Amino acid sequence: MIGSMLEMTATARFNGQKFDGFDIFLSKPHQDLDSTDDDLQQLADKVGAKGLVIGSLVAPIWGGGGAFGTEEDRKNYLAVVKKSCAIGKKLKDIGIRKYGIIRLDTANSPAHFNEDPVGNQKKNIATIKEAAKIAESFGEAVALEGEICWGGMHSWKALLELLEGVNMPKTVGIQADMAHTLLFMMGYNAPEASLVPAGFNWEKEAFDKAYTTLTDKLRPWVKDFHVAQNDGTVKGQGSHDKTGKHCPVDDKNGKLDIPYHAGFWLRDRNGQHIDIKHMCWDGCMFSNPVMENQETWNKILGAMVAVRDKHGWN
Repeated sequence: MIGSMLEMTATARFNGQKFDGFDIFLSKPHQDLDSTDDDLQQLADKVGAKGLVIGSLVAPIWGGGGAFGTEEDRKNYLAVVKKSCAIGKKLKDIGIRKYGIIRLDTANSPAHFNEDPVGNQKKNIATIKEAAKIAESFGEAVALEGEICWGGMHSWKALLELLEGVNMPKTVGIQADMAHTLLFMMGYNAPEASLVPAGFNWEKEAFDKAYTTLTDKLRPWVKDFHVAQNDGTVKGQGSHDKTGKHCPVDDKNGKLDIPYHAGFWLRDRNGQHIDIKHMCWDGCMFSNPVMENQETWNKILGAMVAVRDKHGWN
């Protein structure tokens, strides 16, 4: 899997531009969470040989009750966070990783969360605070992916409540994915938090008004940004509840003008750039044949270049 990703990212081109690097999921068949120092050195050598670097790391915190599960669940969750942060630091020490965060979520469903929303959010806050302390001890920061399938962050209101409850903005923020966060605006999994009027039909003025409200609330917490497209529908997979459906960047049903709407996240109301160092594309909703098509990578690189050109990213 790593070999295929290396080849695709290394050979992708758009008007002479290439990818700088890629993110890693710390679980087999990607990269083992229990990798030895020798394993990580071999990884770094492979990545460096392609002229690439490593950015954010996805901690595999699923498999139990997550951040608001039992005491044992939460202990196991934090143990995974610690291992992930240690790998992050090691890759920095090697020199192959100069930026990026440790990606987390609450690893439990909205249905379970809603059995005791007040108590479970208190557990989420306590667990993420401990995760943040671990991250700080390794010189890392964590970002919660803005995805509606996770309890306690299944709406923009719940996510903001969690972030403000943790109250560690230097260490804890969000990974703002353009596809996932669009569903916050729509109120899926939390109709009471919808930002669009009844009968909403994607008319530009109403869309931009709702998107402005959403991004104004969450922009101050952005630590990592995902360029993506969404057709306004949801997709469930495995243990996931409804979640934002990624589409190819040129999907005719896509609701986002990617370069334009990226600016709602990357610039504040005064037009100033937010302070982030990493922007990427998330291919988690795509099948292997799509991911193994070089044109997929070329097109998303083109979209990222368009974002850069419009907003001064470098």
